[in-house]
Amino acid sequence: MPLLGQPEIPSEMRGVWLTNIDSEVLFTPTNTQTAIAALSQHHFNTLYPTVWNGGHTLYPSEVAQKNGIEPDPTITKNNPDWLQKMLTQGHKQGMTIIPWFEFGFMAPAESAIAQHHPTWLTQTQNGETLWLEGKKHPRVWLNPLHPEVQQLISDLILDLAARYPIDGIQFDDHFGYPAEFGYDPFTLALYQEEHNGQLPPNPIALNPNENCVTTDPQWQAWVDWRSQKISAYFKTLFQQIKAQNPNILISVSPNPQTFSKNCFLSDWYSWERQGLIEELVLQVYRSKMADFIKELNQPEVQKAKNHIPVIVGILSGLKGRPTPMPLIQEQVQWARSQDFAGVSFFFYESLWNLGLETPPERQEQFRAIFSEPSQRPTRLNSSSGQ
Repeated sequence: MPLLGQPEIPSEMRGVWLTNIDSEVLFTPTNTQTAIAALSQHHFNTLYPTVWNGGHTLYPSEVAQKNGIEPDPTITKNNPDWLQKMLTQGHKQGMTIIPWFEFGFMAPAESAIAQHHPTWLTQTQNGETLWLEGKKHPRVWLNPLHPEVQQLISDLILDLAARYPIDGIQFDDHFGYPAEFGYDPFTLALYQEEHNGQLPPNPIALNPNENCVTTDPQWQAWVDWRSQKISAYFKTLFQQIKAQNPNILISVSPNPQTFSKNCFLSDWYSWERQGLIEELVLQVYRSKMADFIKELNQPEVQKAKNHIPVIVGILSGLKGRPTPMPLIQEQVQWARSQDFAGVSFFFYESLWNLGLETPPERQEQFRAIFSEPSQRPTRLNSSSGQ
């Protein structure tokens, strides 16, 4: 309770993702220090820096190197201690730092992990491992059902949490894989073992613009089976992290549930109902308010909101796709009016830059949005909400 006569500091999560793509915020100590100072001055209280991107860790990791994975050379050469420095500086400013395991099971097709461990990759029915992200970036997907892949991911996360004083770890719906994959030999053998030798159904045409929804019961059962296997590993990973350090917060920042599960087999609503998510940061990157509101009014979002802090992920802009400040202001105001736990912006570079307004204009408007400091919301209840 605040002392008599002192105003109570409002509780609102104010976050931002920091990336190494289209942004140099992590590239030099000066860039990182300047960013943290600016964010603190604008009353942000939570940072989600990427630590796993492009087939690399973005920090020195012996665990990664033992598996043929080198740290990102651009960052570790010029700013090797950026994560420790961010944690030190951010914590001094009262910020919460939750590293973002951005790429999840995805990796560039040319990455060392893909070259060194071809049996770890999942495939389409025709044996293809390649998947084009955004129709142009060649990717592959590690098989989350494979025990050696699970061991790698667990080892990376537990090592990170042991060596750095992080406040949490964040996963998104890259903690899965595209629904047209899953026809690799390992997964097929496991499926046949559990289905009297039967093979899974043939692929069907899926439309991501319609959330990969289908009326085909056989395909839906195949989606369910794979997503349940991924969920089982997510539960194991949650338990491993908590056994090592119960204070590490488990944050998940997925797309809306229907898309996340049907298109990428990431059934975050199941995780949330099992008490495996302690903070949900939903990516609601919509340019029309009606679409934005529709996603946040979905039953699974409202149920989660009564169970854990649910934060609204807002697109502050991309390179070549600016978000006007009036839309950002409207989305923040709507989230506040509906008692969401706060907002987080993708991404740092587009807070002030890459916009239709000048950087000073955008900074001034963010100062108006976050005119006073705030505390992060406390966890409500990490047990099952069923």
